[in-house]
Amino acid sequence: MEISRIRTLRGPNLWSRHTSIETVVTCDEPELSITNLPGFETRLRERFPALGMFGPQSLEETVSLAHVLETAALWLQAQAGCPVTFSRTTPTPEAGVYQVAVEYSQEEVGRLAVELAEQLIQSALKDEPFDCGAALRQIRELDEDIRLGPSTGSIVDAAVMRGIPYRRLTSGSLVQFGWGSKQRRIQAAETDISSAIAESIAQDKELTKKLLHAGGVPVPMGRPVSDADDAWAAAQEVGVPVVVKPLDGNQGKGVSVNLFSKEQVVAGYEFARSFRRNIMVERYLPGHDFRMLVVGDKLVAAARREPPHVIGDGEHTIRQLVDTVNLDPQRGDGHATSLTKIRLDEIALGILAKQDMTVDSVPAKGARVILRNNANLSTGGTATDVTDDVHPEVAARAVEAARMIGLDVCGIDALAETLQRPLEEQNGGVVEVNAAPGLRMHLSPSFGKGRDVGKAIVDSMFADGENGRIPVVAVTGTNGKTTTVRLTAHMLTANGLRTGMTNTDGIYVQGQRIDTGDCSGPRSARNVLMHPDVDAAVFETARGGMLREGLGFDRCDVAIVTNIGMGDHLGLNYINTVEDLARVKQIIVRNVAPNGMAVLNGADPHSARMASACPGAVTYFATELNAVMAEHMAQGGRVVYRDGDAIVAREGKFELRLPLVQMPLTMNGTIPFQVDNAMAAIAAAWALGLNWDRVMEALGTFSTDSETAPGRFNLFNYKGATIVADYGHNPDAIAALAQALAVMPAKKRAIVISGAGDRRDEDIMMQGKIVGQHFDDVMLYEDACQRGRQDGEVIGLFRKGLKDAPRATYIEEIRGEFLAIDKALARLKSGDLCLILVDQVEEALAHIAQRVAEAA
Repeated sequence: MEISRIRTLRGPNLWSRHTSIETVVTCDEPELSITNLPGFETRLRERFPALGMFGPQSLEETVSLAHVLETAALWLQAQAGCPVTFSRTTPTPEAGVYQVAVEYSQEEVGRLAVELAEQLIQSALKDEPFDCGAALRQIRELDEDIRLGPSTGSIVDAAVMRGIPYRRLTSGSLVQFGWGSKQRRIQAAETDISSAIAESIAQDKELTKKLLHAGGVPVPMGRPVSDADDAWAAAQEVGVPVVVKPLDGNQGKGVSVNLFSKEQVVAGYEFARSFRRNIMVERYLPGHDFRMLVVGDKLVAAARREPPHVIGDGEHTIRQLVDTVNLDPQRGDGHATSLTKIRLDEIALGILAKQDMTVDSVPAKGARVILRNNANLSTGGTATDVTDDVHPEVAARAVEAARMIGLDVCGIDALAETLQRPLEEQNGGVVEVNAAPGLRMHLSPSFGKGRDVGKAIVDSMFADGENGRIPVVAVTGTNGKTTTVRLTAHMLTANGLRTGMTNTDGIYVQGQRIDTGDCSGPRSARNVLMHPDVDAAVFETARGGMLREGLGFDRCDVAIVTNIGMGDHLGLNYINTVEDLARVKQIIVRNVAPNGMAVLNGADPHSARMASACPGAVTYFATELNAVMAEHMAQGGRVVYRDGDAIVAREGKFELRLPLVQMPLTMNGTIPFQVDNAMAAIAAAWALGLNWDRVMEALGTFSTDSETAPGRFNLFNYKGATIVADYGHNPDAIAALAQALAVMPAKKRAIVISGAGDRRDEDIMMQGKIVGQHFDDVMLYEDACQRGRQDGEVIGLFRKGLKDAPRATYIEEIRGEFLAIDKALARLKSGDLCLILVDQVEEALAHIAQRVAEAA
């Protein structure tokens, strides 16, 4: 068994909506069925007893090693605690070659699982050891290391429940919710409106106390101190007992509490100085340690916290008691679990020393031994939910504290006997205000009811009914994609929306190109969805990107399939037939939102059949009404079609006629494929509820000049001859162009053409055959990149197609695109017509424009 390719499918893809690792697996003859491998399955299950059943997709399909790899990679993740359920193995047209897709929750974990699954299989084949426990620990540890922590994870989970899309922007906790102009961001429990000033204030304990005191929030009195003597002086000012702590500390580091004597205060000062330079002394407030969580203007959770401690049994040492407590499966080494293991570090040893104990001391039965002066969960503390016990005045003080500091998400630490009475009545007070508070104690308290604080944060960021999404239109097909994308984007812009667009020319935001090259893949789509100045997005969604990485979005509002035809990269990536190609293009249709719309070419059977895969509604478009559209219309569905000199949009009793004469793109309806593109864009605009007047205005101002739609039927006049420059590059496109040009009068018809080397031989020869039927002069040139072909190979295939050309009387082979253009122009006379199929679009158009200008 050999794995020859591994891909990460980061969005909805050919196999499922799940993020997946896709591998290409080649099996030798005996490996095509594990029944040919005596004892293999037994040895495999001995090494991994929890392995599930192998799952071929049909009863006729035998279990190959590829199926074993699929199952093992999935179950290794599942047994390690990863939430994965999907996997699939599909045989390719090549004998013994399979495509294996396995869901992942974390990309690195999915790749590791595939690697370990291969090792497991090899160990069973060779009857060598395999440490399954170590493999599961490796996966589990990697997953815990890279997945979102519980605080950020709870917010993400709440967003997903509301249908809000999210994207993790870093390997840490920086997450984007929503798209474009509706996006919001968080970092852990901080939102994008949590100001740096407020966070800075919260870190300054003295300033925090001043502001809270000014706002009427009870706080312990105290002040910063300069040295040990000043610390004792401050203690006498506020009255003992006191707390000595760093002015800007966190997690309770360097804190000493309940200090009465000068010796204790001085020792506490030196202890605090070992962590920070700036120290403060404040009045010690007796009572329990409470944490209150404020989100916006509401108190959403409260917990009573206990510092890390052990209870003596009169037999075991403190070290042994800690080890026993840490066996609790809820305790982990980091933030991945609801509790953290207790650490016997220098701080704990120092606290024990103050109690005249060491880790080897044996506490009396029932004795409570404190191991830290703070009750943070991150240092091993526990929490009990008391949200329902909070007195309204206490809640009001917590909200007031958050407002005085300026935090929208805030953890308020208070010391009091109880939260059931106002703080002032019991000499309690707020001792600290925390930005980016941990949420674990509220999500999964040690005791009491968990609170959905992630939902509270998401609800504060997005109003009821909002999901952070902007309108997204995805366009795919064999021909017409780029023009349809540009026209749809033009319509959205005409409706006042700041529009982002991707296509084979680049990325555009509000009409400005911000990236160049072929940007029809998922990465470019994600870049547009990250842009804060985008109100709507239109994406050209090419076959290659969908196969390579999946979609760049989880769902779209409109999916347009212009057509499915021959010659669009068939023979690559196991896509060998038009039916295979249709399955790929159908990905965007399968991922239309439930309230969205698929816009399908009703005259193309492959496109029309996609309707059954659409979760939303369907609009068919075609030049003429046909049986499929008539039935759809009879059932109340939408259709867009041509009726004489107009395009008609019709649904039930609604009918709107849009005159073709007002659409320069179609040249008064004389260019059939541009009429198709216009109908598809009109259907998309209708689905998005755009204003019809604005739609008609956009149709009237959209043309096919080289600035608006470069390489898409661009017209030039050269010494009385007509030049059409286009990027058509497959048999269907060339046939459509020839059909459009047939209605344009010409004394002689010439063409400048090459072919992409990554097309099948028969497709290149078919292009030659079509050219020979419609053109008198043929200038053949080679692309700048032959895409794996030898020099002269593509032109040789063209020659074969032209062999029996009924019309071509002049054929010349020329090295270089621009030289071929110049040769063709030199042969043109007034009244002639020349189609130039450009390869280097921008450069070729600029070259043509220069020659036209020189001839003027």
